[in-house]
Amino acid sequence: MDHTTTDPTKLFSVKGIVAVITGGGTGLGLMLTKTLASNSASKIYIIGRRPEKLHAAVTATSINGNVIPIVGDVTSKASLTAIASQIKSETGYINLLISNSGYYPTPRLNPKGLASSGASLEEFADAAMAQDPEAWERGFATNTTAVAFTTFAFLKLLGEGNKPQNQFSPGVKSQVLVTTSIAGYIRNTECYALTKAATTHLIKSLALNLAPYEIRMNGLAPGLFPTDLAEGLFDKSEDPSVEGAFPKSFVPAERLGATSDMAGFVLYAAGQAGAYLNGNIMVLDGGRMSLMPTSY
Repeated sequence: MDHTTTDPTKLFSVKGIVAVITGGGTGLGLMLTKTLASNSASKIYIIGRRPEKLHAAVTATSINGNVIPIVGDVTSKASLTAIASQIKSETGYINLLISNSGYYPTPRLNPKGLASSGASLEEFADAAMAQDPEAWERGFATNTTAVAFTTFAFLKLLGEGNKPQNQFSPGVKSQVLVTTSIAGYIRNTECYALTKAATTHLIKSLALNLAPYEIRMNGLAPGLFPTDLAEGLFDKSEDPSVEGAFPKSFVPAERLGATSDMAGFVLYAAGQAGAYLNGNIMVLDGGRMSLMPTSY
């Protein structure tokens, strides 16, 4: 590694990287796939449950076959084990794991709490009990437990990625990047926010536990981006990522996040520029969290 460089073509290069992205066929995952593919990644394995979405992503992003789809379920240990075995046989190592799959249950409570809007205790209790325990279980299974077991399933491949002959850039150690959410910092008694709070703590805990093995653990806490997962959380705009699409009272940046925002983050975090990151959570929300009661 050149510790004196200020050359952006070296600092933000992901040329030759071998990556795995869960949920890489849609939403934020597709933005990440597009970024790595168009910046000379060697291989990007994208994992998802829907073959049609994966193949559409390959068509839209792959350059010289560098995006490889694998149908799988991150909530299944058997599926994760099979995927890791396939990648081991085909490539033998990975440098970067992006754990991005997520589930957003239908919200039942106001993000600021019904009580703050003047609701009675009875109204709050009814809204709280209207939530589905099974949705909570699925939320934690996908957003938290699956992050842990996805990481566990790929640890040996990440370890192989640290061998000098497998590093895409000298001195840049293998890394797990997790898509969490600013919801994890918002004081909201709903499943999604609580799963993301748990995942944020999981990232920090794994950073501690994986440090002896030179595998880094970092997270991204995005705000609102125009994805299917976030649909319904904002009034639709013709182009929600253009400045002026929303008032400052909704998001200080006056827009939602864009592909360029996601690209800038992953090129920084994955390349030499981010080689010193470990146990970090990057907030990327245009200032929206500053408008809410949070524990950040």
